[in-house]
Amino acid sequence: MIVGGAQIGGIQKAEPRATVVARMMALMEQAHRQGVQFLVYPEMTLTTFFPRFYVEDRAEFDHWFETEMPNAATQPLFDLARRLGMGFTFGYCELTPEGQHFNTSIIVSPGGEILSTYRKTHLPGHADHDPARTHQHLEKRYFLAGDTGFNVVRNQGVIMGMAICNDRRWPETWRSLGLQGVELVTIGYNTPSQNNLSAEEGIERRVYHHELSVCAGAYQNSTYAVAVAKCGLEDGNHMFAGSIIVDPDGFVIARATGEGDELILAECDFDKCAFGKSTVFNFAAHRRIEHYGRITNQTGVRIEV
Repeated sequence: MIVGGAQIGGIQKAEPRATVVARMMALMEQAHRQGVQFLVYPEMTLTTFFPRFYVEDRAEFDHWFETEMPNAATQPLFDLARRLGMGFTFGYCELTPEGQHFNTSIIVSPGGEILSTYRKTHLPGHADHDPARTHQHLEKRYFLAGDTGFNVVRNQGVIMGMAICNDRRWPETWRSLGLQGVELVTIGYNTPSQNNLSAEEGIERRVYHHELSVCAGAYQNSTYAVAVAKCGLEDGNHMFAGSIIVDPDGFVIARATGEGDELILAECDFDKCAFGKSTVFNFAAHRRIEHYGRITNQTGVRIEV
């Protein structure tokens, strides 16, 4: 299967959904011309990354959320994918009928059917305004931690699973998917180029840690991974690019070169996942779960020596 990553340049606050969807469709058409059969878009593809802004009444930001999917704005994307016979995944902000807010991603079949929904588990940042920060990272204010867990679905003959942004840094994400035989992990992200609580952690280190996380997760679970950015300058704030496709040996086999709308692609032979899954990462043969209880029995560090 030829798999593509549809990197998206910055989306400004005033940019309407229709304009964003048109950009997504242009990348999908380009992908189709190059033989892509499954296309990965970023986290929060439809809107600016609004958690960088603080409002006292969080309901003021409900207009950034989607109450149904597909909806009038996104239906053209679903229709195009159906005409082209292309599966895809993308992230958006979800407002449920019960009034719950999630950072969400979906996998869609070539027939336009939503096969799987994932809600972001590992929310970074903080919930209240922090005057020490030059810009805020308020995902904990505007989203609930996801309630779906990490699940897989078979789409186009491939076992696929999703993660979103900060999830990629947590080995528990990858192993939860790996234990279900995952062959393709899709990750959308919107990552600031500067951690403004650390003068040392600039863009070079942040990109390195991004790649380290994705490559290690793919290798340690013998899976392909596609990590796709929304990036560049957005509302005066910069997010790094670095979209990549990684093979089951942990090697980058496709990489974005710019910070705007850009398609990357790679031919993925999913039979290659079998080698690692049957040798060094043969979980049935080598895992020792009797020693792993601490991983799920505690959250913070406990120093007992």
